[in-house]
Amino acid sequence: MFKIVSKKELNPTVTLMEIEAPLIAGKAEPGQFIIFRAKEDSERVPLTIADFDRDKGTVTIIFQIVGGATMELNTLNEGDCLHDFVGPLGKPSETEGLKKVAVVGGGVGCAIAYPIAKKLHNLGCEVHSIVGFRNKDLVILEDEFKDVSSVLKMMTDDGSYGEKGLVTNALEELIKEGNKYDEVIAIGPVIMMKFVSQLTKKYDIKTVVSMNPIMIDGTGMCGGCRLTVGGETKFACVDGPDFDGHLVDFDEAMKRGAMYKEFETIAREENCNLLKQEVKE
Repeated sequence: MFKIVSKKELNPTVTLMEIEAPLIAGKAEPGQFIIFRAKEDSERVPLTIADFDRDKGTVTIIFQIVGGATMELNTLNEGDCLHDFVGPLGKPSETEGLKKVAVVGGGVGCAIAYPIAKKLHNLGCEVHSIVGFRNKDLVILEDEFKDVSSVLKMMTDDGSYGEKGLVTNALEELIKEGNKYDEVIAIGPVIMMKFVSQLTKKYDIKTVVSMNPIMIDGTGMCGGCRLTVGGETKFACVDGPDFDGHLVDFDEAMKRGAMYKEFETIAREENCNLLKQEVKE
């Protein structure tokens, strides 16, 4: 069993949990993920590792409460235990040799972008971070990004915090100012990663994206997380989750990702009803 050491609400829909998992913390690297089950009969769900502390033996996860499984996870509190917490899975992000990088995060994807920015900073790389949210109320990890970034651009769709506009607006502005990036790392909604990749292709800048498609076993056996990259079939759980953004078929990924929305809605509603019953009892 894996004890929840701490729990913190980052915004009304996003929660941070620090989990006691010394074996995973001892091997985890930025870009990798875990698969959890909140309870014995819960759904298996992948979450990218947001941070880890090898000395404390803890792994930090940040999740958005969007479906039945994350709603169930959010009912657990400090001192409670997760039934399963498996990892680290996937390939670590490649960070060696990079001197100047733009890290672009969107929404809860910033939780995945932060540990990569942190590692790059610790390696002596100049990090320019661009993070975007719909509005001020959804902003997360601002202080953490400040600590590891030479330049930090905060963007909101409605202009309620930072600068008004999209992350692509800020990225293109930095490029036009003369910044020469070895690589751009984009993590967030698929549509955001698609447009970041289109922009960087125009400027011939290597771009890496972190893909998070439907995933079941996390070991390449089920084939649920397949993607088309450069005309070839890849599996995000074992070949990724990082891929060349100029080669990913984003339109196919978005279509596949929308296949289970109806089932997710049903699961969320069922979980809501169960939680209401538990409160009444």
